[in-house]
Amino acid sequence: MEMTNVLKGADPIYFKGNEVGILVSHGFTGTTQSMRPLAEAYARAGYTVCAPRLKGHGTTPEDMEKSTKEDWIESIDEGYRWLKDRCEVIFTVGLSMGGTLALYVAQNYPDIEGVIPINAAIDIPAMENTEAMDGPFTDAIGSDIKMEDVEELAYERTPVRSIDQLLDLMSQVKSQLSSVHCPILVFVSDEDHVVPPHNSEVIFDTVFSEHKEIVHLENSYHVATLDNDQDLIIERSLEFFQMYTKTK
Repeated sequence: MEMTNVLKGADPIYFKGNEVGILVSHGFTGTTQSMRPLAEAYARAGYTVCAPRLKGHGTTPEDMEKSTKEDWIESIDEGYRWLKDRCEVIFTVGLSMGGTLALYVAQNYPDIEGVIPINAAIDIPAMENTEAMDGPFTDAIGSDIKMEDVEELAYERTPVRSIDQLLDLMSQVKSQLSSVHCPILVFVSDEDHVVPPHNSEVIFDTVFSEHKEIVHLENSYHVATLDNDQDLIIERSLEFFQMYTKTK
């Protein structure tokens, strides 16, 4: 069990609404704070929303160092089960590694109605050489945001061991992209200093979804959910939920 106190703003988010559930995932070293504007907008629209705090996140980097990709998957699976108990229809949305986890959900739960990866990660060459990194921690990756005076609640340093877990998770999800058949709405920032935008193109090209669309975010960096294109992401994702709930 994690003994550390959860940072203010990093708690899991639950909203009980109608029978359409939205599973929302934050990213690597980040917290639910990065997804709260989306979660709240979805709740205002009447949806049931669950945004889990991924294990090892939102406490201390030392906690994160002890967590594994299986722990992060289990955090997402728990959120899925919470929604499954309450909802007829489930969509999943995620930022960065949260987008990777959203794709994992779409790969493993055939009842997912649609998936929205936002700057999702399946291949980050800059992170691959972990042997060359000195010590157990390396630089922070949070707060890649174009808008001034906006801070992401994320760790000040990144556990190297966790980077290896992320690389494993990305490789697993990337190898199974063709098993995604549900509708997909891909958001990609044209300028991203964490996840190369090419990741989103590969996701878009490789999934087997009959209904797929890619939306370029021209005015945001990596943490687009807290950046200038936040309203666009909310507006387009709400349209997506509506469209694919109606067609049921």
